Amino acid sequence: MAINPVTAYQQVLSMAIEDRSPSYQDLVSNSNILLQVLKRKGLWEAYSGPRIRETLQIAKQDAQWYSGYDFLDNPPIELFNDAYYTPKMVAVPISLTMEEILNNQGENQLKPVLKSYMMAAENSLEDTMDTAIHSDGTANGGKQLTGLAAAVPIVTNAGTYGGISRVDNAIWRTTTYDINSAFTAIGTGVTSTTIRPFLNKIMTARSRGRRYADLLLMSPEHYEAYDAATLAIQRTTKESGGKGVIGFSTLEYVGGGKRAEIALDGGIGSNMPANTTYGLDTDSLRLRYNPSRNFDKLFEGDGQKPINQDALAQFIGWMGELTMTNPLFQWRMYDSVP
Repeated sequence: MAINPVTAYQQVLSMAIEDRSPSYQDLVSNSNILLQVLKRKGLWEAYSGPRIRETLQIAKQDAQWYSGYDFLDNPPIELFNDAYYTPKMVAVPISLTMEEILNNQGENQLKPVLKSYMMAAENSLEDTMDTAIHSDGTANGGKQLTGLAAAVPIVTNAGTYGGISRVDNAIWRTTTYDINSAFTAIGTGVTSTTIRPFLNKIMTARSRGRRYADLLLMSPEHYEAYDAATLAIQRTTKESGGKGVIGFSTLEYVGGGKRAEIALDGGIGSNMPANTTYGLDTDSLRLRYNPSRNFDKLFEGDGQKPINQDALAQFIGWMGELTMTNPLFQWRMYDSVP
């Protein structure tokens, strides 16, 4: 049997991906505050079938006080219906030419090349998912994941989301507050003086019992205003068991009878809209994924070798969608005239 010096590298690309693939979920979730919260709360959920369905309670039974022989009403009522989402697919390429493999014979020489390719692919994976989380899902001809721009839009009574018309169904609308006009008695802009009164108003208005936005995702402008509004001795940071332990800048909102985590989403290359705060009830959000395509490699073995190219190609793939089950406690605060 002939000895081929390249056989030492058989499965090297595949094994490199498989070695890293168990950590890809952590990699993606730890690069985005919302995904990290959903993963921590067990809201990354698998699905099956051609569509992702979320069951919604669209009505409630009316209780009736009675005495003696009073007739009890029992009218027919449709309590539940479904929102449906089309799964989206994304893939990050990793490829090596045989020239690169042959020029890097020996484990110590090949490893840096593979490591560099893996790191580049992982950076692309982080950036792609972060962009998608803030998107409206229209990029690439509507093939992109449908993110917060569509889930919690500025205009709440237009379009269709989850297969349900927001024009015709007020129950399926989130809430938007334009600070330029929403609470003029407090002010018309976000500053260190106005931001807490604004949040107190909104958190009280968009809550019921124990349900309210538990995550306040802030752009740098709003985060800096809140930070400046809170004296250092009073500042409450979330370090133990919260997002601060994995590198996110976080504070804790306490007001309006509620507590919520405040997270900064901004910086170099940020996709977070400027002058914006998302109030997110994370229990109503899900990242649904196909269990056969959850940041896994697309092809068996090393991958595919093109007929007319001396190279190997492999992909890291994901399939799924960000979904919502209840819009009632989701809101957006933005400043149209900052």
